[in-house]
Amino acid sequence: MTDDVTGNAWTGKLSISDARGVMAKRSIVYIDGFNLYYGSVRGTPYKWLNLQRYFTLLRPDDDLQQIHYFTALIDGPTQPNQVTYLKALGTLPLMHVVLGKFKTKRVRCGVSQCTFGGTRFFPASEEKRTDVNIAVHILDDAYQNRCDRFVLVSGDSDLVPAVDKVKALFPTKEMIVYVPSRDPIRGAAVELRSAADKHRSLPLNLFPRAQFPLTLPDGFNGLLKKPSHW
Repeated sequence: MTDDVTGNAWTGKLSISDARGVMAKRSIVYIDGFNLYYGSVRGTPYKWLNLQRYFTLLRPDDDLQQIHYFTALIDGPTQPNQVTYLKALGTLPLMHVVLGKFKTKRVRCGVSQCTFGGTRFFPASEEKRTDVNIAVHILDDAYQNRCDRFVLVSGDSDLVPAVDKVKALFPTKEMIVYVPSRDPIRGAAVELRSAADKHRSLPLNLFPRAQFPLTLPDGFNGLLKKPSHW
């Protein structure tokens, strides 16, 4: 990259051009946090993932404007680890964490011999608002012209209408989908891949190079430490 720059009104950042004088495309990343975790991170030693570092490595020719991370606080013994991780993400200048919520609902057991609590129904938690939050942010960023390229990390077909709407209303903008999955069946995501301009499975080879240090400042005179079993 050279120091040839022009002002960017939205963030106050500078849009960068490369050595050929070609303006780098402004990109915003949208991450479905649970899709990322269950598709690519769970069961690996790379849960302490610095997402800003990762996407800087993954998209070296982009002018990254912001990285939106969509999740919800879990209710259980691992919540402190999740909160620590969200605080670590909060130390990164480009990161923006958007929280949804979990809603408890009654689910009917499909096993004929099930007698949970004397009935065939049991309580279960369902993540809410993530897809809607992602869609709203994508459409708002498109209308506000905050980027030229949308980088969506998900395999959820519920996001297809938002992708289609952006492509219909803003045909010069580019939609790129990375499906986070080590399972080829789960990672098929045919509908979402088909709706995008470009798509691929999320690369795992960059994870080792994009980890937070074991301890880092939290920005409030304290320290954040990687959970011990991570």
